[in-house]
Amino acid sequence: MRRPASTSELPDMLALFPLSRALLLPGSHRPLNVFEPRFVAMVDDALAGNRMIGLIQPRDTAEEAPRGQVPLEKIGCIGRITHFEEQAESRYFIILEGVCRFAPIEELTTATPYRQARIDTSEFATDFTPELGEDAVDRPRLLTVLRAHAEFSDIEVDWDEIEDMATGELVDLAAMLGPYGGPEKQALLEARTLVERAETLMALAEIEMARARSGVVLQ
Repeated sequence: MRRPASTSELPDMLALFPLSRALLLPGSHRPLNVFEPRFVAMVDDALAGNRMIGLIQPRDTAEEAPRGQVPLEKIGCIGRITHFEEQAESRYFIILEGVCRFAPIEELTTATPYRQARIDTSEFATDFTPELGEDAVDRPRLLTVLRAHAEFSDIEVDWDEIEDMATGELVDLAAMLGPYGGPEKQALLEARTLVERAETLMALAEIEMARARSGVVLQ
């Protein structure tokens, strides 16, 4: 099944996968291990249909995958299952490809063990042009901050590979791999433009390093 090319090809209703601190951005890929029965059922149904589910954070990120009708964030990202492996004991390993962000506008009453909602994607048509705004990103500064943050965090990075990446791909990869909490990852998801996401990413890295240097500990 091919990747949708515009918001007009996206579903109006979507299964929801509430997951804390899990960032998926359009055009990016995220591996997930799925083992809870409600989410295994969701993957079963997605594979039998359009292969799309909605990854979205709960507002309270104390639990990784909270049960019940807990409040959800106002924006999530549609993920298309591009790879799956059935594993022992009713488990899946899947890879989600980010398609487009969405806003849940009405949660549905259904018989399924997982949540579903009517969604709106009309504000996110630019998610289908990932290169949009690349020229406006301060790439030299971005690389400087990422290098400093990698050294600060003692993370090994293949900088030759990084140099060859398109700017949009670099911003999104760094955002998804960054060691940030739920609110910070939600801010990266909600950034309206690539420039705004890059600026948010650099600000988060600089704040983390500054706090460490000053001895401030986040609670």
